[in-house]
Order: sequence, then C-alpha cells, then structure tokens
Amino acid sequence: MTPDVPAPSSPRVVVVGGGPGGYEAALVAAQLGADVTVVDADGLGGAAVLTDVVPSKTLIATAEVMTLVDGSAELGLRFGASSGAPGASVAVDLGAVNRRVKALAHAQSTDIRQRLEAEGVRVVEGRGRLDGPHTVIAQDGTGAEHRFEADTVLVAVGAAPRELPDAKPDGERILTWRQLYDLERLPERLVVVGSGVTGAEFASAYDALGADVVLVSSRDLVLPGEDPDAAAVLEQVFRRRGVEVLHRSRAERVERAGDGVVVRLADGRTVEGSHCLMAVGAIPNSSGLGLAEAGVTLSAGGHVQVDRVSRTTARGVYAAGDCTGVLALASVAAMQGRIAMWHALGDAVSPLDLRTVSANVFTAPEIATVGWTQAQIDAGEVRARSVKLPLATNARAKMQGFHDGFVKLFCGARSQEVLGGVVVAPRASELIFPVTLAVEHKLTVDDVAQAFTVYPSLSGSIAEAARRLHARADLA
Repeated sequence: MTPDVPAPSSPRVVVVGGGPGGYEAALVAAQLGADVTVVDADGLGGAAVLTDVVPSKTLIATAEVMTLVDGSAELGLRFGASSGAPGASVAVDLGAVNRRVKALAHAQSTDIRQRLEAEGVRVVEGRGRLDGPHTVIAQDGTGAEHRFEADTVLVAVGAAPRELPDAKPDGERILTWRQLYDLERLPERLVVVGSGVTGAEFASAYDALGADVVLVSSRDLVLPGEDPDAAAVLEQVFRRRGVEVLHRSRAERVERAGDGVVVRLADGRTVEGSHCLMAVGAIPNSSGLGLAEAGVTLSAGGHVQVDRVSRTTARGVYAAGDCTGVLALASVAAMQGRIAMWHALGDAVSPLDLRTVSANVFTAPEIATVGWTQAQIDAGEVRARSVKLPLATNARAKMQGFHDGFVKLFCGARSQEVLGGVVVAPRASELIFPVTLAVEHKLTVDDVAQAFTVYPSLSGSIAEAARRLHARADLA
C-alpha cells in the first residue's frame, strides 16, 4: 500500500463514484475550498453518462426523427420516387446510430474529467471502498492500493441492471439496457420484459426505428408508477403503432433458441423473438464497499439509507444517487451530491424536497410530471381541483400534426396554489418547466394564467389550464 497522502489544511473530501451525484458534489466541494479526491472505476459520468441516460436519450433522439417522418404524410410530405408510405425511403443504420451514441457518451465523460481537473479535483482511477468512516482505499488496475484520509466521504456508486436467475444476459440475444449499444443491426422482433420507464422508453424507441416490438408487462397498464391517464395515452399509441402489449404476464425464463430467443411466461405461454431486452429494475452497487463495517445502514435491498441532507448513519459519511434508492434520476443524484457538500462544509442548504422534482419518460409522446400526483389526490392526501386539456385542441399541435396527449394541472382546493401537473406531448420535458417553477415558488393558477404565452404554442395549453382553474374568492 502506498504511503498516506499528506493531510492538507483544507477540509478533505473523498468521493467514491464519479456519476452525477459524485462529480457534482466534487465541484461544489472544490468551490467551497475543500481538498477533493474522486475515486472512480467505471468512467467519469458513471452509468448516467456512459451506459444509461446519455446513450438512451441519444438513441431516442434518432427515434424521434423517425416518428416525425412517419407522421409527415399528414403535413403533405412525400418521400422517395413514389408517393407511398412516408417512411418507405428512410432506413436506420443501427450500427452507425450506436457508434454515435458511444462517441457522444465518451465525449461527455471527457468533458466532465476536464472540468473536474480544471477545478483542482484529484481524479483517481480505481475501485474505492471504505476502511472506517474516514478512510477510503482505492485499488487501481494493477492491484496496488492507495489510502486517502477524509473529513467527509460521499458514496455515489450507482446501481446496475437487475438480472433474473433464469434470464441471464449474454450480450448477444438476451440483453440489458447497457448492452443494446453493441448491436449492429436492428432487431427483427424485440421482446421487452418490463413495462416501467426503461422498458417503455426502449419499446417506444425501437418501434419507431422499425423493429417489431412485444412488451411483456406484469401489470394491468404500462408505466404502473406514472399518471394513469398518461399511461393510457401511451398504451393507445403503442397499440396503434403495432406494439404488442401483454398485460398481467410475468416472464419466468428467457432462453436462446438458435438465432433467436424464447420468453417463457408464468402462465405457460411463450413469446418468440430475435432479441430480448431485460428491463426489470436495478440493484444498488453497495456490496463489498465496507459500508456496514463503517457504520452505514443499508436497507434489505442494499440501498444506502440517507436523510434529506444526504447523511448516512455514519458520522461524516454521505451518499447520493441510485445507490440510495431515493429517486432514480440523474437530476436527483446531482442535487443530493450538492446538498451533501453544502451541509458537510457548512454552507447554506435546504433539505431535498421530492415534491419539486420534475421527471420525464422519453417515449413518443413524452410524459412529464411534477408535484402531487393524481393517485395522491384520489387517496385524499391533499385537497385539490384539477383540469385536463387534450393536446388535440391546441392550435400549434394541430399545425404540427400532434394528436396524442394532454396538459393536466392540480391546484389547492381553496388556496389555488399550483400543486402539480402532468404534460403528455412531444418535448414534454421542456414544457413541464413552467409548471415546475410554479410548484417550486408556490404560484397560484392566477399567477400562471396572467403570464403571456406565445400564440400559437404548446405552452399556451398550460396557461389555458390555469385559467380554467380560476375560482372567484366569493365562490371558492
């Protein structure tokens, strides 16, 4: 083991893991004058940048173009020598798409490294583990170990795709979402097991790219964790586009069968395909890190238990990101990391408030949400009024040929404060922002309604929904 790094006069911060939670924490700590070391084994940016968010959304960007092409006949466009189907002359080179995906991911990782180094952050390539609450040991590729003493440790080690015992990925036909980017050819028939966010996004993308898609869902509706009206719209779109959705169908086994796969369901049915994508959740990368020995409490599923300022049960040890199980979003991981450093280094800090977190499902159409949900309102957790406007009535949507989707707003039954919202539309991820601002700053529906919007615009539906929620004080 190499000699200990001399203790600096500045607070010593060691971050284990270089994903959004880790690198954002490192930047904040450096800004506040700490001596910062990031120990990372898998590439800066973590899974979010290298194998998950950036790659998947880059692939989806290509799928979005194909979706627009597919609907262009309504706009009067014709492709190819004849006036046949809109997409007849457009083909996808999946190998080229995936090479672009990987190049963009690695470029983003390089940018993160350069930013960290420019801010004076020490980057150590190696696998880190705790040796007590104030020591991190990094093992590099040669097996050599390096010891770092710390006043504050942040654990941000992420999560990995969950694997079923009888559906082991082989990287060729049975795949996790991290292995999709090695494909050179579009799957003829892709069976997606799991209808949560990951499964729905890839089912939507590969359908748009031209694959025959089967979605195996153990629930009554796709996206069981999302707004039910939004999930219903997406399911209608799936069926119209030819995606086969199998409800209440649990996959028990996936096997190779020649040049394809066979998915065996619990009820005895089988589904055949050329490839199978396993999208059945993720497990935290928390084992073998010395966490429990350092006094860090883990849940039964292995998630690091944290409070709203990212503290673990071990003094001086914080955690952020998917390994905490708080909310599997890169934006939440980054905020957890920042909050941890603001708290640890004595800066002003507000605890994490999940009620103000906006989230998006990158399907076609996209589904964006923020604040209180329809399920919570229906359960009586908060008294609220709501309105839902179909996108088909929006002038801009008509011009662009958008038919599927809606804007839904929730407001306090008496306060008229905007409590949350749902947007189902192309680029809903951009349209949700004004609703997020309203929730964050406790604006009323009248505050939103009285702001100008461009005509025609999709955002006009947000203002219109707010206007419809106006209630005279004497009638409220």
